[in-house]
Amino acid sequence: MKSLFIEETPNKVGEEVELYGWVDTKRDHKKIVFIDLRDRTGIVQVVGGEDFKKLSTEDVVCVKGLVKQRPEKLINPKIKTGAIEIEVKELKIISKASPLPIPINTNGYEIDEDIRLKYRYLDIRRTRMTRNLELKSQMTTFIRNYLTQRKFIEIETPILTKTTPEGARDFLVPSRLQKGNFYALPQSPQQYKQLLMVAGIERYFQIARCFRDEDPRADRAYGEFTQLDMEMSFINQNDILTLTEDLFTKLIKEIFPQKRISQTPWPRLPHQFVKEKYGTDKPDLRKDKKDPNELAFSWTIDFPLFTEQTQEDFYYGSGKAKFAPSHHMFTAPHPDDIPLLDENPLKVRGLQHDLVLNGYEVGGGSIRIHEPKVQNKVFDLIGFTEEQKKQFEHMLTAFTYGVPPHGGIAPGIDRLLMAILGEPSIREVMAFPASSGGKISVMDAPSEATNEQLKELGIKIAK
Repeated sequence: MKSLFIEETPNKVGEEVELYGWVDTKRDHKKIVFIDLRDRTGIVQVVGGEDFKKLSTEDVVCVKGLVKQRPEKLINPKIKTGAIEIEVKELKIISKASPLPIPINTNGYEIDEDIRLKYRYLDIRRTRMTRNLELKSQMTTFIRNYLTQRKFIEIETPILTKTTPEGARDFLVPSRLQKGNFYALPQSPQQYKQLLMVAGIERYFQIARCFRDEDPRADRAYGEFTQLDMEMSFINQNDILTLTEDLFTKLIKEIFPQKRISQTPWPRLPHQFVKEKYGTDKPDLRKDKKDPNELAFSWTIDFPLFTEQTQEDFYYGSGKAKFAPSHHMFTAPHPDDIPLLDENPLKVRGLQHDLVLNGYEVGGGSIRIHEPKVQNKVFDLIGFTEEQKKQFEHMLTAFTYGVPPHGGIAPGIDRLLMAILGEPSIREVMAFPASSGGKISVMDAPSEATNEQLKELGIKIAK
């Protein structure tokens, strides 16, 4: 007998089935005991006898029994299996469960987040969390199919890479084989995807893990997150925006049919306009902000290529430069504004585009610089020293061998799903996120390394 998912049982009336799952609830009516058996796909009522009395909630069991139609007056229309029940012939207790330290039969918002993260393997059992992770899986599957059908190639890029000044603090990984040197975890696959364009791939994508040592907030996870990384050759900014809009319009229709996109095509709003009208470059354009099913997508474009550099821009130049990149140092200037690089850099517009949803920036990208002279000019304006320029020598060298014009975008999958669902925090759509203090859920990380490990790496800890 083949085991089934619970959601499949309504199609098996009159047949014997084998089901595995957790005891969600138990109702003891003396001679007859009812349990609701739960797996990832739903719950079903199971009818048993005396042997059910020894069951506790969250015990893992296997049941074999007959699928029976419920009397019409006992049908539960609120669940998929509400019209049937299982009359048990055989029960096997696979593992017993201790009393849970947190309830899992609520939405979980009322529970302290640190406690939820400590017992995340239990927290994920709640229906809302399981649903969120399932939707995330459906999103990445849809994206892969959509892009593959359009001649994109999915390519993995290295996780151990080189530390370069790109806009946020790197996570460093010491090298055992080259003592004193360090790898960095990638803030994004930015340089690799541009090198793939030099390599002639033309259309690349990756469901990429990205790592940034940034302070956490509600819409930004500490440490690591997932983004859809896309890069294309021989395209312009309109091509990128049109493709992205089509992708996510179709994705919403397929996976979130109850949601409604409020305006199509999506508005394309100049940066100066949205800042003056809304006071932000990520405006919430919903017509009714109380409507949880309204999705207001928009684009913010025509960003300034540079901003005035501040002391917080620790990763750029010698700290004496006047300018910092508004997006990153690989963003191409608007062709009409290239003369202003010498005359008035703060007036130069960049070919940057931010994707906005319900007041959240859920993606960003740009047309990239593909001319070495322009890239060098930007490096000079942001105050890069010759030593810092050498950190990008691999890119500047690659660009001398025939580089196509190219650009792309990187929507954050976690933040996009958070905005679509209206969740209060990005951590609600991640399986094992870090806490606000940087502690990895469930694991006691970060942790100290042993003296033996440090010695092997040639590292001493300063106290």
